[in-house]
Amino acid sequence: MRPLELRSADVRPPSTSRRALLAGSVGNLVEWYEFGVYGSLATVIAANFFRYGGSSGAEALVAAYASFALAFFFRPVGAVVFGRLGDRLGRRPTLIVVVGLMTFATVMIGLLPTRAALGAAAPWLLTVVRALQGLSAGGEFGGAVSLMTEYAPVGRRGLYGAWQSFTVALGLLTGAGTAAALASALPAEAMNSWGWRIPFLLALPLGAVALWLRTALDEPPPPPATAARADIVPVGPRELARAVVLGIGRIMGWSAAGYTFLVVLPSYLQAALGASLREALFATALANVGFAASILPAGALSDRVGRRPVMLGGALGVVVLALPLLHLLQSPSTSPWSRGGAVLLAGALVGLMAGPGPAMLAEMFPRRVRCTGLGLAYALANAVFSGCAGLVITALIARTGDTAVPAYYAAGACALSCCALMSLRGRGHREPLG
Repeated sequence: MRPLELRSADVRPPSTSRRALLAGSVGNLVEWYEFGVYGSLATVIAANFFRYGGSSGAEALVAAYASFALAFFFRPVGAVVFGRLGDRLGRRPTLIVVVGLMTFATVMIGLLPTRAALGAAAPWLLTVVRALQGLSAGGEFGGAVSLMTEYAPVGRRGLYGAWQSFTVALGLLTGAGTAAALASALPAEAMNSWGWRIPFLLALPLGAVALWLRTALDEPPPPPATAARADIVPVGPRELARAVVLGIGRIMGWSAAGYTFLVVLPSYLQAALGASLREALFATALANVGFAASILPAGALSDRVGRRPVMLGGALGVVVLALPLLHLLQSPSTSPWSRGGAVLLAGALVGLMAGPGPAMLAEMFPRRVRCTGLGLAYALANAVFSGCAGLVITALIARTGDTAVPAYYAAGACALSCCALMSLRGRGHREPLG
């Protein structure tokens, strides 16, 4: 094992760490705001872009989720391209580029002509814009998490990394909440005709704030001390690839359960259980509230007891409770309060994995490949287990008629994650980053 550079227990001004935390996390809010909007309005987008003369609503929804999934498969490309830039040129310039690209692509969705206006070219244009979003999102996570954890005070890396996940929750919640508010305020015809564009256009002021914060940020200083870390891999391609695969295994449950409960839920409730758009969006907002409420406490707790017990608790909770929680939603006799509690709990279980997850990934890679390594692990896990969630769940329900598919999907991925999480070292969270 070659020696690796480590940061000594230096103390930076609290204001510097807070600025880095804010600048690193605000781009995630913009990114996941759009994903929350797209997931919440998937049925409306499907009708406007993917439904044609002889197609059914279910076929159009599958096509909309296929476009959604395709964007996720551009994330690994973005993770490699922007990750290498972040590792070689610095975190700050890379984060400025990716948030600018994400803002541009999101606003473009709000301006695109629909299939009724442009014909068959409309869904292809939407897919191209989604691909640009995938590229930018792939570079966002690695750079932002590297920035936040490298600036984190000693013993608070889990909490600082959890802010990345917390702003994901805020973005999803803001996106779902905006869509729900518009669905309540506008007549259904207006919402389907032009109202759906408003949430995408609102990304412009959000992105402008993110750009302003990031241009004022300083690059993290290099770590001054040297030491060896037993759990950090060397930077050879083979060792790096192994660490990426292990990282995917550790977060695949987070990815699958997160998208099942937080993004796919609205269209699932409408298509499979006959809920109205407003009811489905309200349930999704509640799930995201539970998710947001548990993230920061989970990250802080992982700084005290370690990443493994907290993330295992969330993954095992999904394995055990996914099917019972889904049965509560499906039962006609379930009260509204019980349904609300079920989606809140589902979101909170995901938060137990998402809180410590960013710091756990950052601790797996040395600084000189951290943006690339953790970004690639996260992007691949999301491409396979998040981006495909809506497509797989919707298609399997349509083929089998089994409305419990979402529970099987989330629980199965979390069961596999439990195996990978068992390899986490007990005291890695207390050691300095390489």
